[in-house]
Amino acid sequence: MGQEIMIPIVLFIATAAVLIAHISARHRERMAVIEKGMASDDIKALYAREVRRTPFSSLKWGILFLMTGLAVLIGNYLHAVYYVEEGVIIGLVCLFVGIGLVLFYVVAGKKLAQD
Repeated sequence: MGQEIMIPIVLFIATAAVLIAHISARHRERMAVIEKGMASDDIKALYAREVRRTPFSSLKWGILFLMTGLAVLIGNYLHAVYYVEEGVIIGLVCLFVGIGLVLFYVVAGKKLAQD
């Protein structure tokens, strides 16, 4: 068999193995909780997650997507006009995302200092 056919097969087998291991571990955990005799309200409280949405989260994702789009735009422009290799786009995305995270840190720090 060629290697090109083995890659998807291994991918699907590995994905299935991870899913089976996750489901099996979750089942064992739940069975252990039931064996301890916990009430259903206790079990629900154990698995409940508190989800907090802050404006900072939206700001962070907005800055990251903006900077990623700007990096791709600049990378495509450099490739089209100056015939720079397309691999530069990956470097630009990493650079601009890093700049975006630093920008978020500065903005969030100033906002928290005001409050």
